[in-house]
Amino acid sequence: QVQLEESGGGLVQPGGSLRLSCAASGRTFSRYAMGWFRRAPGKEREFVGAVTWSGASTYYADSVKGRFTVSRDNAKNTVNLQMNSLKPEDTAVYYCAASPGSIYNTQARTYTYWGQGTQVTVST
Repeated sequence: QVQLEESGGGLVQPGGSLRLSCAASGRTFSRYAMGWFRRAPGKEREFVGAVTWSGASTYYADSVKGRFTVSRDNAKNTVNLQMNSLKPEDTAVYYCAASPGSIYNTQARTYTYWGQGTQVTVST
């Protein structure tokens, strides 16, 4: 069992940066790949990026590649999403999630545990 809680959301201007954190509880955190998803108003939830259980490999959606970075610290049971060069279209509720499977499987249904989400708004 893994419980997840996101933090760090807020309002940022276009071109700005924001760092989201996800705190996990549960002794099995390091066994899971960790991913970030987002849901914009009126749109379906979409994959953003993920990191393997060890932190050695990451995978990103094309829309955020080169701007967003996923990292994790298994000693602290945390996973982070560093977002740079933010655009208005990045506005969404962002969720962290845990998966026992591959980071290359981007379907939400493959993720077992989910946080409640944190709002990110990119606007002037």
